[in-house]
Amino acid sequence: MNDREIRCFDTELRTEPHESGPTHIIGYGSVFNSRSELIWGSFREIIKPGAFDDVLDDDVRALFNHDPNFILGRRSAGTLALSVDGKGLRYDITAPDTQTIRDLVLAPLTRGDISQSSFAFRVARDGEDWYQDEDGVVVREISKISRLLDVSPVTYPAYQEADSAVRSLAAWKEARNSGDLAKAVNQKMARERVLTLLNL
Repeated sequence: MNDREIRCFDTELRTEPHESGPTHIIGYGSVFNSRSELIWGSFREIIKPGAFDDVLDDDVRALFNHDPNFILGRRSAGTLALSVDGKGLRYDITAPDTQTIRDLVLAPLTRGDISQSSFAFRVARDGEDWYQDEDGVVVREISKISRLLDVSPVTYPAYQEADSAVRSLAAWKEARNSGDLAKAVNQKMARERVLTLLNL
């Protein structure tokens, strides 16, 4: 079962040349509390603060367009630094000093031809919540990532046609339509009322 997901964001993405060393590619792989565009015409997604807390030490790669043939950096090699701030997941790649990377990645990035970032990930078990907002839009909130695979400057947004998000959405819709979701919510509320009455 393929549970790898890819998301793309229009975020700050820039090159930072250093006179005495290699160029750095700096960007945000993800931003917090920002509603995505409609994914597969089905739902919107929000990445919550704290979602990346357990994966910053993963051996993450920095790739161009998620292509493992164009590796730009790697956390374990010290050529990729990851951090989280109030905005989101920030990356700083020490770019390889090769003609291929200068031509394929750095030149178009400097010109503004490449302006989006993306990340590949796996959602943790119980790391997502689905709900319908007041406008009837289905929303998926991701609160915990179990694995961060790569961060990538990208030419185009990359969305897989079918992955665990689609399966998870289908399961949520089935529970909602069958009445199981309402039953579970009512049972939870009843338990909370009992605990409140018992002062627990």
